Amino acid sequence: MNDSSLNANLAPTQPVHYQVVIVGAGMVGAALAAGLAKTNISVALIEPNRAQQPSKDRISCADFGSRVSAITAQSESLLTRLGAWPLIDMSRKSPYQGMTVWDAEGTGEVNFAASELHVDCLGTIIENREIVWALQQVVEQADNITLIHDTVSHIDNQDSEGCTPVFLNSGLSLKADLLVGADGALSRIKQWGEFASCEWDYQHQALVATIELEQSHQQTAWQRFRPEGPLALLPLAANNDKTCSIVWSTNNDECQHLLGLSDEDFCQALSSASEKRLGKVVSVGPRMAFPLRQRHAKNYVVPGMALIGDAAHTIHPLAGQGVNLGFKDVAALTEELLRAHKQQLNLGNLAVLKRYERRRQADNLITMAAMEGFKRLFAAEQPIVRLIRNQGMRLFNRTAAVKQHVVMQAMGLK
Repeated sequence: MNDSSLNANLAPTQPVHYQVVIVGAGMVGAALAAGLAKTNISVALIEPNRAQQPSKDRISCADFGSRVSAITAQSESLLTRLGAWPLIDMSRKSPYQGMTVWDAEGTGEVNFAASELHVDCLGTIIENREIVWALQQVVEQADNITLIHDTVSHIDNQDSEGCTPVFLNSGLSLKADLLVGADGALSRIKQWGEFASCEWDYQHQALVATIELEQSHQQTAWQRFRPEGPLALLPLAANNDKTCSIVWSTNNDECQHLLGLSDEDFCQALSSASEKRLGKVVSVGPRMAFPLRQRHAKNYVVPGMALIGDAAHTIHPLAGQGVNLGFKDVAALTEELLRAHKQQLNLGNLAVLKRYERRRQADNLITMAAMEGFKRLFAAEQPIVRLIRNQGMRLFNRTAAVKQHVVMQAMGLK
């Protein structure tokens, strides 16, 4: 791999041509680059920040990254094929064997167990920074990928050769057969490419932090549905069964109140909100929050450009499917690009890109609609809705075949 740190004085006057330019080297963007590694496709991966290997010491809650992901079996399979999964230390992976979901407004509860499905685990909780670091190690070993630590200042319309000019803050300029926006929910590539999208604000925030519990998390993901939003406690450290990552979705006012509490008062509030299912919360690391918005691009592609991951779609975090949908995007786009390259087609060809869009857009929309339905169902406070909801959960919990089908689909095994 070529690690480019070219400054303006060294930047060539002529644009450097790449077949694929990926903007954003987070989990999804780096995974796409890794999927194109060890081919003769020329790739530029643009990311201003260098991935730092996280410290191996996890002494307190403050030593963990605040953002984590629940990786499904399907996503694990992709990361394994890319060579990233083996690079993540076993102590950083927290497989969970159980999942318990319950309604704060009644007695409805659903329990899932890996043993019922005859699988090793339902998923794995990993800090995002661990996944990013592992993927960038793969990218750095690829001779056909140039990692450019810079920021895109602007892009231009396609030139006479069908390439998209890309201009960087350093003064370096590139041109791409295919420009991929993997630059997150506020994607500038989506904005510059004039991709139409629909979106709405939930008027909610997701508060995230690492906590230490009084009791073991039992290798189980716990989620309580409150009218204000779901609260998830996710088992985090493989070598510490009392450490969890939380995702606490709530309205803006409660979120600001929780952020303003002292650590002691916050632990008390969280203990109460989780009904002390795992005992008291004894400590908490740094807290942060981010706004929740649903976004979906009406088109994922235009000639010479494509969107993947959060740049194309964002989803409510209640089921932890966000990055897994992004990894599905990666798998589909990688397959289409490798097929097109084998057929000696231009990788920015709209017909090539449309195949990727057709494969991914319907699946993403179905998942987003399902998550929206769950959110509205558990936010409803009408007594009759609460009654039906709780009875439905109890019935669902007793129907093993249906539970197995739902979980296997969520894991990407069906």
